[in-house]
Amino acid sequence: MTSFFQGPAAPPDGATPPSTRDPAASRVRVEDDRTGMHPAALGRAFTDHVQFSRARDFETATSFDRFVALSLAVRDRLVERWRQTQRTYYEKDVKRAYYLSAEFLLGRALQSNLQALGVEDTYRAVLRDLGVDLDEMMEQEHDAGLGNGGLGRLAACILESMATLELPGQGYGIRYEFGIFEQVIRDGAQVERADEWLKFGNPWEIERPEYAVTVGFGGRTEMVQDGRGGFRVLWHPADHVLGVPYDTPIAGHGSGTVNTLRLWAARAHEDFDFGLFNEGDYVKAVEQKNASEVISKVLYPNDNFDKGKELRLRQEYFFVACSIHDIVWRYTKTHDDFSKFGDKVAIQLNDTHPAIAIAELMRVLVDEHALTWDEAWTLTVRAFGYTNHTLLPEALERWPVALFERLLPRHLEIIQEINRRLLRAVTVAFPYDQGRARRMSIFEEGSERMVRMAHLAVVGSHSINGVAKLHSELVRTSLFRDFHELWPDRFSNKTNGVTPRRWLFACNPRLSRLVTSRIGPRFVTELERLAELEPCADDPSFLAELRSIKRANKEALARIVKRELGFEVDVRAIFDVQIKRLHEYKRQLLNALHIVTLYLRAKRGERVHPRLFIFGAKAAPGYRQAKLIIKLIHAIASVVNGDSRVPELKVAFLPNYRVSLAEKIIPAADLSEQISTAGMEASGTGNMKLAMNGALTIGTYDGANIEIREAVGAENFFLFGLTAEEVEARLASGVPGRAAYEADAELREAIDFIRTGFFSPDEPDAFRPLVDELLGRDRYLVMSDFRAYADAQKDVERAFLDEEAWSRKAALNIARVGGFSSDRTVREYANEIWGIEPCTIRLVPDEPAAE
Repeated sequence: MTSFFQGPAAPPDGATPPSTRDPAASRVRVEDDRTGMHPAALGRAFTDHVQFSRARDFETATSFDRFVALSLAVRDRLVERWRQTQRTYYEKDVKRAYYLSAEFLLGRALQSNLQALGVEDTYRAVLRDLGVDLDEMMEQEHDAGLGNGGLGRLAACILESMATLELPGQGYGIRYEFGIFEQVIRDGAQVERADEWLKFGNPWEIERPEYAVTVGFGGRTEMVQDGRGGFRVLWHPADHVLGVPYDTPIAGHGSGTVNTLRLWAARAHEDFDFGLFNEGDYVKAVEQKNASEVISKVLYPNDNFDKGKELRLRQEYFFVACSIHDIVWRYTKTHDDFSKFGDKVAIQLNDTHPAIAIAELMRVLVDEHALTWDEAWTLTVRAFGYTNHTLLPEALERWPVALFERLLPRHLEIIQEINRRLLRAVTVAFPYDQGRARRMSIFEEGSERMVRMAHLAVVGSHSINGVAKLHSELVRTSLFRDFHELWPDRFSNKTNGVTPRRWLFACNPRLSRLVTSRIGPRFVTELERLAELEPCADDPSFLAELRSIKRANKEALARIVKRELGFEVDVRAIFDVQIKRLHEYKRQLLNALHIVTLYLRAKRGERVHPRLFIFGAKAAPGYRQAKLIIKLIHAIASVVNGDSRVPELKVAFLPNYRVSLAEKIIPAADLSEQISTAGMEASGTGNMKLAMNGALTIGTYDGANIEIREAVGAENFFLFGLTAEEVEARLASGVPGRAAYEADAELREAIDFIRTGFFSPDEPDAFRPLVDELLGRDRYLVMSDFRAYADAQKDVERAFLDEEAWSRKAALNIARVGGFSSDRTVREYANEIWGIEPCTIRLVPDEPAAE
């Protein structure tokens, strides 16, 4: 075995810049068991970690011990690639893309990393010889639930695609101690419990406390002479917090690239007041520590009250300040001035949460590095790109100026200067349009003056993109119309995608094997090759295999439903799936009304094809209407599932929806519910995952549904409902939902059953707020779209009865969704926004493995 020796200390991302590295000690050389890929080395690495990392005898080790040991053995094999990746980036001085996101919904990592290294099958065999079940070990891993839904999952897919495509990049976010809450259903209602995902540690991350960043809040600013005849501003924060980085490897599939996700944890600047402790004030002695560390405690604290708003702004500035410091630090390690900053740094804002980064970079460049305003602004705009993810006004962050002034006084001054220059440019371009200046201002006037973060993001970025064709068009023509007229070249579309490694290859191995048997394995990294499957849609043997796979996946999900909810499922039923964040615009309520109508039809003796309605959804803790919809779905389920005279219908709300649960639901789905109010869903990615796994979509002309329908063929997609233009006109007309109620007897019957307490006899008025909204404003046009939706569902049932034809439609959905890979999305970002190029990582060959 080779010797082990360590070179000089490394920078935060694990690689020493070439200018500071001693060539004689440039590599950490490790024992072959740390890097070897031979089955014997893999087996020894696992058993050694059981013994030495977990301090267990192999025979007495628990399943969790074995999971950690295997994870560490896999991480060892990533580390050499990880270090080589960072070393190569420094040596070649490549331009890097930095992805700033408040959410990273990573899910589990063990299987992904095994597959990225190409050792899943090998390790499965090695472990089988040791009497260990790999699948059982993978179930020990807790989801890294650092996200709420599509935004965070997209961020995870983008990082994985960047590594697979060998693109230099890094993610930045917050290491929430408690991720998205754990959902428990009690008496049909959502109850939130802390998601203690770090309770037993995280074997994938590496803490780097020596690179902690100090972040300031509050205080005052002071203008002083700069010694060159000018002035500069000093910020004197009132309090400080430390940001401690934790690095997680993001491995490319089949490539040598391992990029970094750096998450920041908040720590107290001064942990402990020993004097207060000695005086007996034990609580106050640790008060500062508690106040500081709450910043990274929980994802999205409830901001329905002032303290929640303040905490959320603190969170956003905290991770942004740490990240900008890190980006600038990394650049200055190998560059003496900022002349090449725009050539080496691209920063992408994933929605408005990190938009304060624009003001922070300006502060760092102007106040700390003495650049002129114009120099700094040119570099800032060139560096930043902004991805918008929502058209809903309430989701575009706005902060009270008074709060900003109290927490971030220097940043408020910078934003005021940005705004002053913006309004001057607007006045020059449109001299006779005062209303335009008011609409475009970063500051919103009113009873409480607000900072509009989306406007800051647009003004400070050279690129603004939506995430589907319709969404991007609405961004240009509606949401940011004034900005588009001023800077038309800044706007573009980048339709979202999903990684096929997780959402087909890993989560649906049966289907992956079938696809591989027909077109080979290259579709895993070249999803467009799925098009080669299209002739198979006319092959009866292929369709028969496809049906067999779908049935096996449905049987596996039925076992989960039985275990979680306690009832049997007919796998011949239509598995009708709606899994996504619970929000009124996503219209789980429309789905629930349809269930009621089907139930009432069955009660009248009408023929209804068996269906299992599957829901997975979490509502934000402070979102009362959304939580009431969850309660309604459970109330309906209680009645429907308990009625022995209607055995053909079942409702399954699977609690605590998360990535690992989605991986089990999606392969079993027959029907994908993508029924958002047109014009309100930016893109959607669940629609892509479900279509990729052979589910047919029932959906509105909204988000990426439009592009999916164009790709798979209108005949293989169940379209219904108002268009975005019709939605806008209907909402403008003010027609209440009661009009649809009066005109549709079936809808009226369903509403009346809910309103009169049929599903809630103990609380007859429990769902009155939902009914009142539907009959009144009906903001999300559930009532207006109901009839079209119900009729489209009849088309679904008729199509499903023709087994061969349905299988053909499913096959064509799979074959035609190759364009919805996040690889395609990332290539577009890299080529059109970031200006980064692939950088191949050359790995030093291992020494021959000892037998």
